[in-house]
Amino acid sequence: MKVLGINAIYHDPSAALVIDGRVVAAAEEERFSRRKHGKRPLPWSAWELPELSAAWCLAEAGIRPEELDAVAYSFDPALMGTPEESGLFDDGDVMRRMYAEKAPDFLAHALPGLDPAKVRFVKHHVAHAASAGLAAPQRDNSVLVLDGRGEAHSHLAGRYTDGSLEVLAGQTLPHSLGLMYEDLTDHLGFLRSSDEFKVMAMASYGKPRFVGELSELIRATGDGGFRTEKIDFTEFAPRLGKGDEWTEAHADLAASVQQRLEEVLVDLARWVHEQTGDRVLTLAGGTALNCVANTRILAESPFEEVWVQPAAGDAGTALGAALHVAAELGERTEPMPGAALGRGWSDEEIQRWLETAAIDYERPDDVAEAVAEVLADNGIVAWFQGRSEFGPRALGHRSLLAHPGFEANLERMNDVKGREQFRPVAPMVLLERAPEIFSRGPIPSPYMLFVHDVAPEWGDRIPTVTHVDGTARIQTIDRETEPLVHRMIAAFERRTGIPVVVNTSLNTAGRPMVDDPRDALECFGSAPVDLLAIGPFVVRRPRPTPR
Repeated sequence: MKVLGINAIYHDPSAALVIDGRVVAAAEEERFSRRKHGKRPLPWSAWELPELSAAWCLAEAGIRPEELDAVAYSFDPALMGTPEESGLFDDGDVMRRMYAEKAPDFLAHALPGLDPAKVRFVKHHVAHAASAGLAAPQRDNSVLVLDGRGEAHSHLAGRYTDGSLEVLAGQTLPHSLGLMYEDLTDHLGFLRSSDEFKVMAMASYGKPRFVGELSELIRATGDGGFRTEKIDFTEFAPRLGKGDEWTEAHADLAASVQQRLEEVLVDLARWVHEQTGDRVLTLAGGTALNCVANTRILAESPFEEVWVQPAAGDAGTALGAALHVAAELGERTEPMPGAALGRGWSDEEIQRWLETAAIDYERPDDVAEAVAEVLADNGIVAWFQGRSEFGPRALGHRSLLAHPGFEANLERMNDVKGREQFRPVAPMVLLERAPEIFSRGPIPSPYMLFVHDVAPEWGDRIPTVTHVDGTARIQTIDRETEPLVHRMIAAFERRTGIPVVVNTSLNTAGRPMVDDPRDALECFGSAPVDLLAIGPFVVRRPRPTPR
């Protein structure tokens, strides 16, 4: 049974392929088109499809469009109301609905040979739910979905039992925690549906002094739902334009909204547990990328374990839609094997890229040792290994690496990437050493979707990755699942005594994460990086000739 999943209607277009219940490929369109987020979430962009990523998924599996049993499209236009019924009064919804209704024909044009009748619409939040509940290691789980919006809802609470979803609650529009956070993102001068993580970072610099005023405007209702009233953020801090300097008031506003978001999410998680009594909660939707909130849900809800799908935003709905339809067609779906579901290249293919680029390169005895040596000498390394990650996090396959022991390296890394200086960078840590350095968040934590407290005795040793509030968004590295990355960090520890390296995504500001060897060479050529480790090869920055 071959099912192709498609996400296209709002943002982060993507494709995923499930064969016989097993996830074999998943990728975001931005990695192919080199347009950040693939497209902007505007009504007139709703017709655009992830043509390149869909074609790659099929080619990766060696199948033709006519061999597909179904195409799962993660939005059902029949469930949309009018702009007035949604309460959003967004006239663009008329265009979105029209384009979604035409998606079967659009897909048949993009994938010649596909029968349009094989396209199935999947409710947006059901696709989100399946991307967590069916992809998780635990087959039976509670699931909580929160994002900006779907057809008529912004939230789903449910339970998966042996692969079958029972919906327990759903919040209708216009109430939306995701849209509320997007409004704040826009108010603070950032790009909505893109830069929400910047608000989360800014919140650490403020005090939640506006929580009292916001508590009635953003609240849970006790029945599995919530309310988000229209907020005039100018009452708390003036609106910022792009590039404007933020003030204490802006940081305090970010901290206040972040705290209210966390409190409402904890209330919703507690309500779900009252209904199910489950041990495991799975999360999806763009709000599930808020790692500070995820840690608080784990700490303060009755669930023993919280699992977050690494592509929790809209990109993940391609995966969820495919899994959902596969289950409907009678397949027993398998948990996702990890985040490394994108493109990869053989050593021979990478070598041909290097030779075509006419660039000097070496093949050291062990690329992990070569990288550790440069990092220990406080160099910056571009790390390109294996299949690319599905989702917004660099998880040891497309990463920029650095030494975590120098406070100046935070500014240095942000300068390399061309981004705001208040933004933190994250640590990768050997799994077996993580408990002595990091606490409060879950360990293992392989997808960088929770925050952890940094032990006081380690804060001064790893200042680059210790955020202003004493936390870090960690990725634990398991010797079994990531042997090369584990070997590299272990080699770095032998040289420095520190089992941690700085890890941030391999890209510069405004650009998608590096995906293929050409992207890696272009990024290395344009950014002040000392070494490119690409497959088993290394490319060193030429030393400047003295004048």
